[in-house]
Amino acid sequence: NAGLPTPPTFAVEGFAMAEAVARRELPFTPLVLKPLFGAQGRGIRLIETLSDLPAEDEVNGVYYLQHYVPRPGPPYRDFRVFVCAGEVLAMMSRRGDDWITNVNRGAVPEQVSGQVSLHGETELATLARAAAAAIGADFAGVDIVPGADGKLFVLEVNSMPAWSGLQSVVAVNIADAIADALLKFLADRPVDRSEGAATRPYRLTAPANS
Repeated sequence: NAGLPTPPTFAVEGFAMAEAVARRELPFTPLVLKPLFGAQGRGIRLIETLSDLPAEDEVNGVYYLQHYVPRPGPPYRDFRVFVCAGEVLAMMSRRGDDWITNVNRGAVPEQVSGQVSLHGETELATLARAAAAAIGADFAGVDIVPGADGKLFVLEVNSMPAWSGLQSVVAVNIADAIADALLKFLADRPVDRSEGAATRPYRLTAPANS
């Protein structure tokens, strides 16, 4: 709905629905199965045949399937862009022998500067800001992958991103920047003195990954 370049994605309940999606899509492209809630690449699978679909009890009955984006490799590469308070705070590329390029799975974090053109960095930043805004995330880690033709695709927006790998290759102190953004948010927040206002929660980020 936001007009962002993302691979076709399907979220269905039950094995029968997942099998129907796979039957329709697999003749044209492999699918990536992702857990709705996960981290560090755990639970991600490449679905190339119907027999690759796991049983319902392995995915709590919910199948989140996304078209696999073909890319050169190995080594494989993608980008993690960290957005905080609507601005790009930092970005890195991740290079690995596995198509799942999480640092926790052995991928190497690298600085983006010098690896892509200025136009490419600008495009990464623009896509990441728009993706975070589309789900209402005040801070997020946006995963972006270049396809075989160089076109960039937004794979997902993580509202609770880890940043140890990113921090290792950038100068900005990410934790401090998040804390500063939170303090500014609280300082700029209008005071609500109506009854029950003290018990109403305030949100600084999206509630779940998207």
